[in-house]
Amino acid sequence: MPINWPDLLASYWSQPEVAANVLILLNMAGALALGLVVGYERSYHGRAAGMRTYGLVCMASAAMMAVSGHPDAWFAGHHASLYSSVDPTRVMQGIVTGIGFLGAGVIMREGFSISGLTTAASIWCSSAIGIMVGLGMYLAAIGLATLAAGIMVYLSKLESVLPSRHAVAITLRFKEGFLPREEGLRRMALERGYSIAGGSLIIASEQGAQEWRFVALALSKHSGAPLSELAQELAAHESIASFKLAHARN
Repeated sequence: MPINWPDLLASYWSQPEVAANVLILLNMAGALALGLVVGYERSYHGRAAGMRTYGLVCMASAAMMAVSGHPDAWFAGHHASLYSSVDPTRVMQGIVTGIGFLGAGVIMREGFSISGLTTAASIWCSSAIGIMVGLGMYLAAIGLATLAAGIMVYLSKLESVLPSRHAVAITLRFKEGFLPREEGLRRMALERGYSIAGGSLIIASEQGAQEWRFVALALSKHSGAPLSELAQELAAHESIASFKLAHARN
């Protein structure tokens, strides 16, 4: 029997299909809100993965789970007649796994500084958009794309007004024979508006010269000396042979 293409295309926007898409959109919105809450906690404490990364991953995960829970709405209900030899769940699994490797390739780490997490999350989110389009969930796919783009464009502005604590990755190489003391280093950090993040201190020694690496976390959003000022102080310190400062965020 020939396929009636106009009726087939119209069925993708029928009342049952739109209702399923709206329900998926609500699931995505709820997951996005919860992901942003968790991401803000990480962002406030100066961690690499922040609101955008957590929001994208949580929303995309909910999208794929919600889509898999509505098999009757796949391909506008024509899955059995048009795609009887296809198992979409296996295809989805392969896509998500493959995109995970692709996303890992854009994440770069140098010491305590990590970059590319949001890009990796957006790539993974785009795979969820492609899966939705492939299954005929057009309205949900449009909603996911709109939310994802809004996160990447506007969320940084929201983060800038929310309370947060920026982090600085610091590497100090002391002159040969000088033995620094941890309590003195922590006191100096507090005097400049920072605290040393717990578990971040790494100490190495080579040819009698010690190298200390750690993350300094600002006490509040408006505290903490700027990097240029810290660099001037460290350059003038008589016991420091060399140093390196970098923002420890993505």
